[in-house]
Amino acid sequence: MRTTHPKTAVVTGSNRGIGKEIARQLCQCGFAVFIASRDMHDGREAADELCAEGHEAIFLHMDVNDPLSIKNAVGTFSQKADHLDVLVNNAGILENADVPITKMNVEQLQRAMETNVYGPIIVIQDFLPYLAKTPDGARIINVSSGAGSLQRMRTYAPAYSISKTALNAVTRQFAASLQDRRIAVNTVDPGWVQTDMGGAHAPRSVESGAETIVWLATEAPLTETGKFWKDKREADW
Repeated sequence: MRTTHPKTAVVTGSNRGIGKEIARQLCQCGFAVFIASRDMHDGREAADELCAEGHEAIFLHMDVNDPLSIKNAVGTFSQKADHLDVLVNNAGILENADVPITKMNVEQLQRAMETNVYGPIIVIQDFLPYLAKTPDGARIINVSSGAGSLQRMRTYAPAYSISKTALNAVTRQFAASLQDRRIAVNTVDPGWVQTDMGGAHAPRSVESGAETIVWLATEAPLTETGKFWKDKREADW
C-alpha cells in the first residue's frame, strides 16, 4: 500500500537513539517516515512504536555497508512512495575511541569509512531520482560530529573523527552538485548525546540532539546548503 502523506522522509539507522528520535519528530511534523535499519527486529519494533503513537512509519530494511541492500531498499521505497522530501544519513559507527592514531588499526579506519562515508554517498546517489521529484525542493542532512571539525579535532577516536571530516567533505561536494536542482545538502553536529554511542553520561538528550536536524529538514530555507551546523548555527569546519 502506498503512503498518502504529501511529505516523506528516510532516516538511516533510525531503529534507536538519535535516529529514532529524528524519525519521531519528523512524524510529528506530518511526514511519513521510513525507518531504515539493518536490524530487522529493532527496525520493525521502532516503526511499530511510532505507528502506535498515531504516525505513519514504514520499516525499510537497509544495510548501508551493502550496496545491494541499499538498492533493494530503494526498490521497496518505490512501491510505497513516488518522491522523497528528506533524507537523513544518520547510520554510523564508533569503535575503539581511546586508541590513538599511533596505534590505530587501519582496518578500523576502513570500517569507519565504509559505514560513515561510503554508505551515505551510495544512499544519496540511489535515492537521488526520488529526491529530484519533490516539487518544492528536497533536503539531505548528514549526521556528523564535532569530532570531525578540523578546527576542534584532537586525539579522540581517530578513525571516527577522520570519517566524519570526510563526511563533511562529501556534504560540500553534493551541495555544490545539487544546488541547481533545488536539493539542499547540509551536515550537523548534534553534540554529545545520550545514546548507545554517546553513553549515559552525555549532557544532551536525544530530543536536543535531533532538534537542528529536524529544523534543517522542515524549516530552514532551501538556500541554506553546503554548511556545517550545530544548534541551528553554522559551526567551524
